Amino acid sequence: MNLNRFWGVDADPTAQGRIKGARPVAVLDIGSNSVRLVVYERHARALTPLYNEKAACALGRGMAQTGRLAEPNMTKAIEAMKRFALVARLMRAGKTYVLATSAVREAANRAEFVAAVEAVMDTPVRVLSGQEEAHFAALGVVAGNPGFSGVVGDLGGGSLELSAMKDGNDTNGQSFELGGIRLQDDAGGSPQKAVTLATERLSESLLTETASGARFAAIGGTWRSLARLHQDQCGYPLHMVQDYVVAADEMIAFCDAIVAGDSLKSYPGSGSVSSSRRDLVPFGAAVLGQVLRAGRFGSVVFSALGVREGYLYGMLDDREQDIDPLIQGAEELSVLRSRSPAHANDLIAFTSQYLDVAGIAEPADHRRLRLVACLLADIAWRSHPDYRGPQSVEAVAYGSLTGVDHPSRSFLAQVMAVRYEGLKSKAARRLVELGSKELTARARRLGSLFRVAYPMTAAMPGILPRIRFGMDGAALTLHLPADLAFLNGDHLRNRLRQFAQEVGHKDSRVQVG
Repeated sequence: MNLNRFWGVDADPTAQGRIKGARPVAVLDIGSNSVRLVVYERHARALTPLYNEKAACALGRGMAQTGRLAEPNMTKAIEAMKRFALVARLMRAGKTYVLATSAVREAANRAEFVAAVEAVMDTPVRVLSGQEEAHFAALGVVAGNPGFSGVVGDLGGGSLELSAMKDGNDTNGQSFELGGIRLQDDAGGSPQKAVTLATERLSESLLTETASGARFAAIGGTWRSLARLHQDQCGYPLHMVQDYVVAADEMIAFCDAIVAGDSLKSYPGSGSVSSSRRDLVPFGAAVLGQVLRAGRFGSVVFSALGVREGYLYGMLDDREQDIDPLIQGAEELSVLRSRSPAHANDLIAFTSQYLDVAGIAEPADHRRLRLVACLLADIAWRSHPDYRGPQSVEAVAYGSLTGVDHPSRSFLAQVMAVRYEGLKSKAARRLVELGSKELTARARRLGSLFRVAYPMTAAMPGILPRIRFGMDGAALTLHLPADLAFLNGDHLRNRLRQFAQEVGHKDSRVQVG
């Protein structure tokens, strides 16, 4: 295939499926267990990863005994960074930020290692203090869960950071020597002893001041592994850690069962955990169980966004921080995948006009999801007609959108399933249980309303603003202007009748003129 037909040899290698003019930004996170590079498409409120790779280097291993980073582990990390530096250059990252956390922060040979990293990455290393690490972890939660209130905990290999959050602002950042690797070393490999150490080290933490029933946000690779294990054990239909919510009592019991296991490698589901995390999960469980007990939390929500995303979020100005990441992410997908992004605006107004005519009140959170659904409504048009439903469901339910909880993902998936396959669609049936009957009813109403709109427009703008809904007694009326009378065919009338029956209108009709 001659790609030069599309761009010259010396041109920017950016694909046409990327946001025009976007300059990638990279963050290298040097942790106690792993070193990870994430390159994002651009520095914006909604961060979309272009590339994500980690190397398990265990820099924190042995720190409790020696106070130094082990030479073999440093060498392994530097070798990984040579590749990461190449990746950042190949992807033309406009800026690369290098962050180091507890293992580097506490190491006696920190200066030597930092100098080696800076030589490879050709950029300064920012070694975060415990409070800074807690702060950026808290901002990471806010980046994915706007307005979060509660307590944030970030469990790394060397330390645990805690922050109290209220309305998106964090206070009381604290750091504890409770990271998975550190705790495993301190406890001599015993998860049961780790529980005792966790209880002691948390005895004077901000958890003692937490209001009963508050929410705890859990960050970190080991805790993400715990969340996936829990999802597997209970047959949860959406294998996604971000915004996964579990009752605190249920998670405490789950953690206790893992801690009580006979082996660090044979707890239930251990075979599905990566080899670099498998031994650490029981120690992560020991810490999480004690955190939830000490704080008397009502629930725990897991976050896949942490220090990296929080660091970038913290660099945005107030106006950008106030942007809704879900709507921005949906707008980007609409621009990249829809036949005409402008049609989404017509669809927003069209659906809004129906709600007004029908006298249906729409709270702000309902309106938000309706706008997002309108933005995403045409993203599957390139798929084979027989698979547009399932593929659109996968795109919204399993995609990288942030600022959306699991019930809302269920809503969006059900809207897409009905929009492409009709009211009998089964494409999203596994996700229905994540929501409620009311949520499903709203999704079916919106999806079937989309089915009225699209045959009239072919996904192009300019038609829907000229069409109006009305109520004639108990009957729903769709008013067409005279010059669009030819749209009044069987296809449109059938779609309108199906919609009317679904939402409970006694009758429906199309009126011309």
